[in-house]
Amino acid sequence: MKALITGGAGFLGSHLAEALLARGDEVYVLDNLSTGSIENIEPLKASPRFRYTIDSVMNEPVTAELIDRVDVVFHLAAAVGVRLIVESPVNTIETNVHGTEMVLKLANKKKKKVLIASTSEVYGKSDTVPFREDADLVLGPTSKGRWSYACSKAIDEFLGLAYHKEKRLPVVVVRLFNTVGPRQTGRYGMVIPNFVKQALLGHPLTVFGDGSQTRCFTYVGDVVGALVALATHPDAVGQVFNIGNDGDEISILALAERVKARTRSQSPIELVTYDKAYEAGFEDMPRRVPDLTKLRTLIGYEPQVHLDEILDRVIAFFESDKARA
Repeated sequence: MKALITGGAGFLGSHLAEALLARGDEVYVLDNLSTGSIENIEPLKASPRFRYTIDSVMNEPVTAELIDRVDVVFHLAAAVGVRLIVESPVNTIETNVHGTEMVLKLANKKKKKVLIASTSEVYGKSDTVPFREDADLVLGPTSKGRWSYACSKAIDEFLGLAYHKEKRLPVVVVRLFNTVGPRQTGRYGMVIPNFVKQALLGHPLTVFGDGSQTRCFTYVGDVVGALVALATHPDAVGQVFNIGNDGDEISILALAERVKARTRSQSPIELVTYDKAYEAGFEDMPRRVPDLTKLRTLIGYEPQVHLDEILDRVIAFFESDKARA
């Protein structure tokens, strides 16, 4: 298989590139390095089946040429992280909507399969947990920029499924739930890398709100395995799938305690109001738990790496010389 990964120098994209190369596939990466890092793909450059381009998905001639060369596009390029979304809402909306529009338009010319990475954020303020793919989406008002990310990704989904329905483009949509692992940065508000780094440095672990909000964390290797399986399964086309871990649901406050315990850190835990952390009136999702029935039924998916092991692997990464540099 020949695959293009947009956003392939990012945390998830680089792990996906690694897995595809291990399968014997040919991999092309397109990334503008706005949130990705060349260090993430440095070890892959030695492979004769790996090529990378530093450019934006919005560069139509470049993206068109790359899509022409491959069988499938993993469209991961997006604005990521709550902090980036709050600080740069215009960039968030334009990057997500126009980038996906570009990929779908170009892929449609030769009917190349597209896997669109969406997010559990699209479920918004829904309290119907666990979240099923056919459930209603409940977003906050347009006056709260925090919801612009969820809305932009929902538009990506609508557009991708419309291309499939109207133009018969093979499209698969995946909603990712809190993917975590080595190489993930805490720069844009990712909670586990932030907690681990704070604990190892002896800094206070900053918990936003009262810490009662709960999440389920998914190891990046489990996500990558599901992405590859869905991209190669004919029955996945035209459908939406949750990818996550439906076990180990944990409050953010309890997560901070768990990180402290596993790093043997004496760091205090500090509660920070959402207004101070992000912006006035910021709203968070109280629970975020996926229903994985659909994914299990189609590809036999089962998360292999659970929370304590996820934390230990992230801790080991941050303790390494490379992460400290």
